[in-house]
Amino acid sequence: MDPVVTVAQGQLRGAEKDGVVSFKGIPYAAAPFGSHRFAGPAPAPTWEGIRDAIEYGPTSPAPPYPSPLNLLLPEPVIPGAECLNLNVWTPAVDGGRRPVLVWIHGGAFTNGSGAVSTYDGSRFARDGVVCVTINYRLGAEGFLSLDDAPANRGLLDQVAALEWIRDNVAAFGGDAEAVTIAGESAGAMSVTTLLSMPAAAGLFQRAIPQSGAGHHVISAATAKKVTAALAEKLGVPPTADGFKGVAPDALIAAQSALTEAIAAMPDPATWGEITTNLMPFEPSIDGSVVPARPIDRIAAGASANVDVLIGSNADEHALFFVPNGIVDFIDDAMLSGALMMVGADPTKVIPSYREARPDASPGELMIAAMSDWFFKIPALRVAEARLAEGVNTYVYEFGWRSPQFDGRLGACHALEVGFAFDNIDDPVGEPIAGSSPPQSLADEMHAAWVSFVKSGSPGWAPYGTERTVRWFSESSETVTDPGGEQRLVWEGIR
Repeated sequence: MDPVVTVAQGQLRGAEKDGVVSFKGIPYAAAPFGSHRFAGPAPAPTWEGIRDAIEYGPTSPAPPYPSPLNLLLPEPVIPGAECLNLNVWTPAVDGGRRPVLVWIHGGAFTNGSGAVSTYDGSRFARDGVVCVTINYRLGAEGFLSLDDAPANRGLLDQVAALEWIRDNVAAFGGDAEAVTIAGESAGAMSVTTLLSMPAAAGLFQRAIPQSGAGHHVISAATAKKVTAALAEKLGVPPTADGFKGVAPDALIAAQSALTEAIAAMPDPATWGEITTNLMPFEPSIDGSVVPARPIDRIAAGASANVDVLIGSNADEHALFFVPNGIVDFIDDAMLSGALMMVGADPTKVIPSYREARPDASPGELMIAAMSDWFFKIPALRVAEARLAEGVNTYVYEFGWRSPQFDGRLGACHALEVGFAFDNIDDPVGEPIAGSSPPQSLADEMHAAWVSFVKSGSPGWAPYGTERTVRWFSESSETVTDPGGEQRLVWEGIR
């Protein structure tokens, strides 16, 4: 018999496979269109009878990834208005109180969904964890700053999903008082931002940001510049009412064109911090939903009662420089210019990285330095800030190198996700992980994630004055201050 549960809106019919019960496409808020467009998340509708929850629901409107990322990170596109939905995998709907993992997808705040097959939560459920993946509003719909609309609507969607989980996860055998939020890339930036948000306080007890931390927000002034530029491009007033007259597809096309224009001419005088991260639709500091930079709120003690496991990959930026061939066109002048743009001194940074990588090309040095500046150092700053508050943080670095692109892809951005989910057999991951990634590493990393979700410890010592880090590779080990010399060159910069 198909499993049926009762949630606040009505009854849901799920499906059972290999001892795991799943419920998909569950609306946690109203469709964010029509009268709800550019508004905060509204309560989900109720229904009569039993609603089927056996297929993924609609995905949030988004552009395709630019080539070649669209080939490396395939993602489903499911049409429909009811895109604020979530998916649940559980061992059983038996009234148990199991720990819950809530996954927030990445995609630079403009792409992605909880329906990506790599995020299938069956292996977490197999291991006694209720796994939930969510959608949220993306791009201008979710993050465009508007004076007559709530700020950071995509983050408010995430809070609404967490509130729905708090109120309903018991029906799926989950414990609302043992919730871990996790995510990768923009999902990790979301996780770290949620750690700093008053509206999210008390909705989770643990957090796992993977390749994203607390520096990734833009100022209110920069956000207003984005709004003005997008309104001018579309010929509408820079208000919610003005943008409501623009069809979602047209809005996506305009936001993509604006992003491409900023990337083509990254003028710091005009675009400020966007010139270094190229994410004009990331969260902004609005003074209410996001009161300040997440790293500053964390340093002031926000979420000090939350257990945190945080880390990054050794070669994050290889995903952005190797498949498109840009790595081979970067010369010393371009490397120096990029470092100066992020406020670093090339005469200090380049020698440090070259000493550690004497045979590296300028492009390979760019990958190493930018991976640290954008991903690794912000993660360490979260751990350092929490250490100053006297609370434990566990740090990892993923170092297994993909064989793809003649091995040049290395331990690139997004590579670790399939290992954490124990889904390396998913064909969707093959373009970046190859055809035979090591199952032993997936076993080890997934077990650490399960242990953290269940106990608050992944199985190694917390980050302290000795800077303990777990290095995940075919020969994993716990190490002290990996890349310490390079870490020092970012002091006072990041």
